[in-house]
Amino acid sequence: MIIFLVEACALSLMPDNLTKEQRSLCMSHIRSRWTSAEKKLHNFLKGSKIKHKMHPKISGSPDVILPKYKKAVFIQGCFWHKCPSCYKEPKSRKKYWLPKIERNIQRDRKNEKILKKNGWKIVKIWEHELKKNKNRLSDFFSKKLL
Repeated sequence: MIIFLVEACALSLMPDNLTKEQRSLCMSHIRSRWTSAEKKLHNFLKGSKIKHKMHPKISGSPDVILPKYKKAVFIQGCFWHKCPSCYKEPKSRKKYWLPKIERNIQRDRKNEKILKKNGWKIVKIWEHELKKNKNRLSDFFSKKLL
């Protein structure tokens, strides 16, 4: 039953044809932590023997911290965080999506300000950068992080 709901969620391009409960179940399977981008970064750091902490419980909520370098890393989705180079405005439900994306941006700024105030350097990694550099991620991460 769950497999059907997840598939229905993924295939639903038309107006929502799921009940509120089905949509809720579908959305509950979408994770905000340990995304594929975060896994790639973690594997690079671990393979390079660089001490780091994934999803630390500190003010500012970065995805990763590198305590030795005092760097806080955010892995940003191009749509969710309005990438300056490749963001495309949604075509439907603009009254819902545009304010949501703006709130994400405001929260990002607030979190960056908190971390900078506490002495952290901020590193943003955009989703498209990972796709563009997928064959040489170790070089990309080394330049961005160290």
